[in-house]
Amino acid sequence: MMRFALSYCRSSRRAVVRACVVLLALWACAGLGQAQADTGPFAGLTGRWSGTGIIRQQGGKTERIRCNANYRPLGSTQHDVNVQLSCSSDSYHFDLSSEFHADESNRISGRWSERTRNTGGTGIGYVRGNRIQIHIETAAFAATVHMVTRGSRQSVTIDSQGGGEIANVTLTLHRH
Repeated sequence: MMRFALSYCRSSRRAVVRACVVLLALWACAGLGQAQADTGPFAGLTGRWSGTGIIRQQGGKTERIRCNANYRPLGSTQHDVNVQLSCSSDSYHFDLSSEFHADESNRISGRWSERTRNTGGTGIGYVRGNRIQIHIETAAFAATVHMVTRGSRQSVTIDSQGGGEIANVTLTLHRH
């Protein structure tokens, strides 16, 4: 009886160890799959963000602005992203929607539209590490957007050319 119990305990232990090894292997494979899915240039953006900043108009007037952003990956590679950005101040509002793709060299291209002004256009740029730069334009307006993402904090600067309303926007967003 004692020999049976010891043999049973050893085989149980081996079964438990084997089960743990299998579970660890499955967990590691799942983790690797997630890591591979998260390696695209937009991987650090996914989720809801909000924050505040300053609008500097061409005449020198400044105003505080509040923004909400939502970054959603399109597909599983983190090379395509949908961005919804809505910002408001006391006298200004914009509601931006865009989709961008980054190729294997991290060059960005895409389209955007702004609902409150019924306008839209194209964007091109690049990703380098945690920095994204995109030049967006229409026939009457152009702007360069610089984004730096570190963990759950994102700094955004928008420098516009043309359009007459705004010269510069700086924002600090935090992920929820």
